[in-house]
Amino acid sequence: RNMKEVLRLFLWLMPFSLLGQDYTSYLSGSATDTTTKPRGGVCLMGGATEDDNAMKWFLQRAAGGDVLVLRTSGSDGYNAYLYADLGISVNSVETIVCHNASASNDPYVQQRINQAEAIWLAGGDQWTYVSYWRNTPVAQAINQAIRKRNIVIGGTSAGMAVLGGYYFSAQNGTVSSGTALSNPYHQAVTVDSLPFIDSHNLKHTITDTHFDNPNRKGRLLAFLARIKNDYGGVARAIACDEYTAVCIDTNGMAHVFGGHPTYDDNAYFIQANCELTNQMPENCSPGAPLTWNRGGRALKAYQIKGDSTGNKTFNLKDWQSGTGGLWLNWYAVNGNFSEQAGAPLNCNSTAINEVPGHPNIIAYPNPVRTKLTLTGTDLPPHKTAITLQNHLGQNVNFSISPRGAGYVLDLQAVPKGIYTLLIRDRNQRTYTRKIIKY
Repeated sequence: RNMKEVLRLFLWLMPFSLLGQDYTSYLSGSATDTTTKPRGGVCLMGGATEDDNAMKWFLQRAAGGDVLVLRTSGSDGYNAYLYADLGISVNSVETIVCHNASASNDPYVQQRINQAEAIWLAGGDQWTYVSYWRNTPVAQAINQAIRKRNIVIGGTSAGMAVLGGYYFSAQNGTVSSGTALSNPYHQAVTVDSLPFIDSHNLKHTITDTHFDNPNRKGRLLAFLARIKNDYGGVARAIACDEYTAVCIDTNGMAHVFGGHPTYDDNAYFIQANCELTNQMPENCSPGAPLTWNRGGRALKAYQIKGDSTGNKTFNLKDWQSGTGGLWLNWYAVNGNFSEQAGAPLNCNSTAINEVPGHPNIIAYPNPVRTKLTLTGTDLPPHKTAITLQNHLGQNVNFSISPRGAGYVLDLQAVPKGIYTLLIRDRNQRTYTRKIIKY
């Protein structure tokens, strides 16, 4: 009997992967779930050692509840740090390491997401996160936790990279600034728009990490050029140096933490310049160096040096109100990135002629080889309200058919190139999407 008790205790204490190979679970704290009222928000960490003050902010938003760390590599390195080292009381910290995509279907993994008040996505390979979790019960449970239970979510490195409405998926590996600027349609420039993690205040935003090592400003500009060129509408980014964090509360106020003035820790809030009547890149095409210049004012960046207080802020509600930072102009000419001091942004100063993309209409995949799918709550009821134009503004013939609540466009006979998809809504307003046919 004693041997049986020892065996039962061993089975309880050992990592769960010995019982099922899809995932490993490590638990610190109480094994009994508690329910609190989390305060929501998003914590974006630059990718090196976590900033303690930002992580305290993250834990405080959990309101004493259960913290869940999700990852696809590594082990329990966060458990002691989050549970005991920061002095913020929580009921438990559990790390679940998913070893394959099948873990997404495991009831225990889904249960723990549904019981968490805080979810942290560790570093690693963001393509693994995308390929394991996108369009699975894991992503569905995370998004429901954000929307219905107001959990706080955060991530570092790869975990931060997948939290935006747009994201660099790294499906074909990483990419340098030089490569992305010399050819923004290089196979490694995989800027994705398919719905994944529905983070508050990041719907039209791409995030980038390790921003100071190596310098990634050029590649982020290329990512934004792709977003602007391919999808139209709003193109925004948040980037963090390695030891810097951006913590966003539910009111859209972003607080920047870091080690300044001892260390040069920066966060950047970048956007296509809304003051320009034409915000589009001059040349963003396959195989050619990127030019997005617009008189040296193509993009506006607000740079904040993060410190221990987190009192320097940027308002994501209007994307132009900041404290403690400085404005910069970003642009690229023939694949060469430049940065200069700039004036404060005033998005109300100039009327924008360009019609923005509709936030509730999704076109994928883009670039597209044969068939393009349109989904969304605001699609027109008649397919005749959807047209495609080439670079000369001429209508291009294609076939279109309904599918569910959306449409499928068969572009197999359409020549390779860059096109504009026009969608006329019920109020006779036309929205646009840039489409790449390859």
